[in-house]
Amino acid sequence: MVTGELRNKIDALWDAFAAGGLVNPLEVIEQVTYLIFIHDLDVSDTMREKESIMLGLPFQSIFAGKIKVGEREQDGRNLKWSVFHDFPAQRMYSVMQEWVFPFIKNLHGDKDSAYSKYMDDAIFKVPTPLLLSKVVDALDDIFLLMEQAKELDIRGDVYEYLLSKIAQSGLNGQFRTPRHIIRMMVELMEPSADDMICDPACGTSGFLVAAGEYLKERRKEEIFYDKEKRDHYMSGMFHGYDMDRTMLRIGAMNMMTHGVENPFIEYRDSLSEQNADKDKYSLILANPPFKGSLDAEAVSGDLLKVCKTKKTELLFLALFVRMMKVGGRCACIVPDGVLFGSSKAHKDIRRELLENQRLEAVISMPSGVFKPYAGVSTGILIFTKTNHGGTDQVWFYDMQADGFSLDDKRSPVNENDIPDIIERFHNREWEKERERTEKSFFVSKQEIVDNEYDLSVNKYKRMEYVPVEYPPAEEILEQIFELDRQIGAELEELKELLAETGVNNGNSVIRRVL
Repeated sequence: MVTGELRNKIDALWDAFAAGGLVNPLEVIEQVTYLIFIHDLDVSDTMREKESIMLGLPFQSIFAGKIKVGEREQDGRNLKWSVFHDFPAQRMYSVMQEWVFPFIKNLHGDKDSAYSKYMDDAIFKVPTPLLLSKVVDALDDIFLLMEQAKELDIRGDVYEYLLSKIAQSGLNGQFRTPRHIIRMMVELMEPSADDMICDPACGTSGFLVAAGEYLKERRKEEIFYDKEKRDHYMSGMFHGYDMDRTMLRIGAMNMMTHGVENPFIEYRDSLSEQNADKDKYSLILANPPFKGSLDAEAVSGDLLKVCKTKKTELLFLALFVRMMKVGGRCACIVPDGVLFGSSKAHKDIRRELLENQRLEAVISMPSGVFKPYAGVSTGILIFTKTNHGGTDQVWFYDMQADGFSLDDKRSPVNENDIPDIIERFHNREWEKERERTEKSFFVSKQEIVDNEYDLSVNKYKRMEYVPVEYPPAEEILEQIFELDRQIGAELEELKELLAETGVNNGNSVIRRVL
C-alpha cells in the first residue's frame, strides 16, 4: 500500500495536473505512464550498459549517437530523463514534445508490432511548459521515495494508487492483483526458459512481469548466454491480451522497462471469436475479470460447448483449457462461487477440469486479500491440460494469512502462509499422511465426484473440537451463592456507614468507600 510521504507526493502530482488544466483522470494516468516510461527507459538503458560492461558483452545504447525525427537530428543523450530534467521549462517542453515523444512512439520501427499498434494513437497532452516542469520535479521526488522504499512491489502499488483515482476503477473486474499473490503463483508454477506464457486478461501485465523477473533470478545464465533462448525471452515468450487500451499501454511499458524488448501485448476480447488461440501456450497465469454476464452471441462457440453460461469466470476457465497445449499448466484466481456453485455450468466446468484434465491443487484465500478494492472471497486453481484426465487426488490448502492484515488498511503482520504453501506444494509427496484437520491435505477424485464436484475446502476439512471440562453444577451453584453472600455482607457494611454519618453526607461516604 502507498502511505505517508509517497501518497502525499502522488496527491500533489495529481493536484498539479488539475491546476494545470488536465482534469480527465484517464488522460492524467496516460500522461504519467508515458513520463514514467521515459524515465525508466533511461534507468534500464544505463543498467543494461553497466551489466554488459561487467559481463564483457557488447551493448548499443538506444540513446547513442544522433536521433533523427523527420529531417532533423538531435544528440540522443538530450533525450535521456537524467539530462533533460535539468533543462529550463521551455526547452524541456520543446525537447519532450518535438523529440522525446516521437522517439518513444517509434521506438520499435516495425509498424506491425504490438508496440506500434497501441502507441500509434498516443498523444502528448501536457498543455504548458510550467506544468511539465512541475510534473517532472514531482516525479523525481516520487522516484527517489520509491527507490528508498526498497519494496519489490512498490511500482505496482504506485500504479494501483493512481488507478484508484479513476471513478470507474474496479468496475468490470479491473482491480489489481496484489504482487505478493502474483509472486506466490509464479513460484508455484516455476516457469522455465522454454515456456510460452500468456495472460488473456493482462491489465498492467503483473503476472507477465513477475514471471520475467523470476526467470531472470532463477534462469539467468540459461537464458542470457543462449542466443535462441534470449531471443525467445525478448520476443516470443510473453503474451497478454486486454480490452482496455490504457491498460495495454501501461502493461506493455511495464514489460519493456523490466527488460523484455518486444512483448506481445495486444488489444483483444479473449472470450470472443476474435481470439483464435488454441493449443498454443505452455503456461497461463491469470486473474480474469469476475464482471457478471456477457452477451452469449459475443462468446466464442467452442467455449459454450464446455459450459453453456454467460458468466465470465466460468468461460475463462474453458478458454484457458483451449488455449493451452497438451502438457500446459495453469494457475488462475477464481471467485469462491466457481468452487461450489450448484448450477449446471458450474458443475460442467469443474467436471471438465477433474475428468478430462488433471486438477492438481485448490488454494482457498481469505476474503481480505483484495481489500480495500474488493472483499470477494477467492481461490487459486492449478491444473494441467491432458485431454484424457489423470486426476487421482486433489491437494487443498486453507490459507488463513498472507502477511498483511485482512482489513482495508492491509498493514504488514507476522502471520503469513505463503512460504508454507510454496514449500508444501513442491513437496506434495509428504502431504499424503496429513489429517483433514490441518491446513493442507489430499482429497481423492472419487470423493469429489460423489460431492457433485464441489471444490470448496470447507466441504472436506474437518474441524477439531477440543472438549472443555466444567466443574459439576452443584459446585458452580455454590460459588454463585458464595459470591452473593459476599455482596450482601458488603452492602450491609455500606448501610451501617451511611447510618453513622447521616443521609446528607451519603454521597461523600460512597465515594470514600469506592
